Amino acid sequence: MRGLPVAQGVHPRESGRTIRISPYEAHLAAGRARQADPVWKADYRATRPKVERKIGHVMRRRHGGRRARVRGQVKVAADFGLLAAAVNLARLAVLGAAYGAGGRAVATG
Repeated sequence: MRGLPVAQGVHPRESGRTIRISPYEAHLAAGRARQADPVWKADYRATRPKVERKIGHVMRRRHGGRRARVRGQVKVAADFGLLAAAVNLARLAVLGAAYGAGGRAVATG
């Protein structure tokens, strides 16, 4: 860093630094503590690559994931929700799922 040297112990602003703590700090700290657990890390490493791969597939393919086909946040969110549902239904079809009596998808194979 070039320029004039700052005197020892003197901050460039007279009032010094201000640190604000979010009202959600306790919740964030609890989440960080959970993430330090080896079981959580193993589950995260097993699941995250699959999720990232599917998101990349939606964005990269001809599904139009990177471009909005409509205007407005509400319409874009609805359009992307429809896209996600279509991708999920296509995946269920590939897996050979069918609907059971309760209206839930069940494996047929």
